[in-house]
Amino acid sequence: MTESGGASPFEAEITRWADHYFLRTKQAVRRFGDNQATYAVFMRRPVVFAPKLALDWLTGAAHARNTEFTIELNFQEGQWAGAGEPLMYVTGSLAHLVDLETLLLQKLGACCVAANNAYVMCATLPKVAFLAMDARHCAGTEMADQMAYACAVGSKAAREQTGAKGFIGNATAATAHHFGNTAGMGTMPHAMVGYAGSTLRAAEMYAETFPGEPMTVLVDYFGAEITDALAVCARFPDMVEAGKLAFRLDTHGGRYMEGLDPQESYAVLERHVPLAVRRYRNEKELRHLTGTGVSAAAIFLFRERLDAAGYTKAKIVCSSGFDVDKCKVMADVDAPIDIVGTGSYLPGNWNETYATADIIAYDGKPRVKLGREFLLRRPEKSK
Repeated sequence: MTESGGASPFEAEITRWADHYFLRTKQAVRRFGDNQATYAVFMRRPVVFAPKLALDWLTGAAHARNTEFTIELNFQEGQWAGAGEPLMYVTGSLAHLVDLETLLLQKLGACCVAANNAYVMCATLPKVAFLAMDARHCAGTEMADQMAYACAVGSKAAREQTGAKGFIGNATAATAHHFGNTAGMGTMPHAMVGYAGSTLRAAEMYAETFPGEPMTVLVDYFGAEITDALAVCARFPDMVEAGKLAFRLDTHGGRYMEGLDPQESYAVLERHVPLAVRRYRNEKELRHLTGTGVSAAAIFLFRERLDAAGYTKAKIVCSSGFDVDKCKVMADVDAPIDIVGTGSYLPGNWNETYATADIIAYDGKPRVKLGREFLLRRPEKSK
């Protein structure tokens, strides 16, 4: 309560956003007597545990209510957890916990799924650096913070467990701290190329505005990815030699990259990875290999043309639909990618992000709804 007797901003927020039946339960518990409840929190699919934002919020809630919650983690941040395994147990006053469930679960489930996706992508392409470009796909700034945190957790786990380069940064300053940075990172938007009137002029303007900085030039605006990239290399040969010039391939799925068509796409792969299309491939894999947009064939041809012109130190940044499946295909053919820019670690099936909590004990006595006995503490974890 505030000094004036009204609800605090925290309590007002809980009242507005908690499920109504939890608020009703809170009233009943206060009427008939509180007890100590133990919640088990779990997910229905395998995940990488990413609990920090949820735990920070829960700890803050306990402080705001002048109470304490006992939180027992069954996994450490970044650890893999199986479907249905209790991720953590939370014990405390039922009257203080019951109306927190809604918001707590909102801050956990999607983070764990996104962390899992980021981990798989990084571990699949361990020699490739990643740049998180998910901010524009998020439903508001709270989700953007959650997804950036989750991405950093998955990336760190892949780095520690597989030696992957992982995510080196993200697009916005507000969430850069999750990646150990103080500012966002990026390439060059289509808006700047359109404003400049040509890819070369956009590169010149960028170099003049940010002298001495590394530059990544977007080359798909005019449909002349190779021609424009070679022109930029010729204009900035010193940057190429210094390893400060990169090109971003972001060709959309409505057309082939310059120099490619279906037949030529197969020919490119035949030159570089002849077994790639001779093995069985499903339709989606073939599209990633030889289809429109930023395909494996496009990346190989782009690298081939840069090298043939002597620009072997120019780097390639790839974006456009690089989800877990596309990363696996690129890894399978060892596509010559230096950096992947992606926001596609965001959960694709939102119903997989639903974290769930069930009470498993009241005043220390085990009691859980029928069918959820798997959430009860195992004997070896009893105290």
